[in-house]
Amino acid sequence: MLTLTCPFCGVAAEETELAPGGEAHLKRFGPGSSDADFETYLFGRRNPRGVHFERWRHVYGCGKWFLAARDTATLQVFGTYPPQCDGPPDALIARIRAVRPGWQPPPEPLEDDSAPGVERDPAPNPTPTRDTIA
Repeated sequence: MLTLTCPFCGVAAEETELAPGGEAHLKRFGPGSSDADFETYLFGRRNPRGVHFERWRHVYGCGKWFLAARDTATLQVFGTYPPQCDGPPDALIARIRAVRPGWQPPPEPLEDDSAPGVERDPAPNPTPTRDTIA
């Protein structure tokens, strides 16, 4: 079972106490944006195998939203942090790189890119195969 620690109340909550909110660090477009921009924001999401940053809400606890970094293949949680951050904290990136030495952070969104990596090939992130998981 997936267990995430809420950075606000400090409770280690199981996934039944949480509500997923999708991909983290998306660029939201304003009212003057085009239909194509809104469509990309609404439907264009990465679904990587490996390290992924997500939004979660502590529904049956403090009720606040937070961000989490986890491996989508192994469910290993690297850490959680408040959503007010522009990107993952340096300590969290260091923790991920300690476990996945070749991992690179996701590319910074371009000015006109609401879903980085959707229509271009991002740098590959190594994920251990089944035989290398201890």
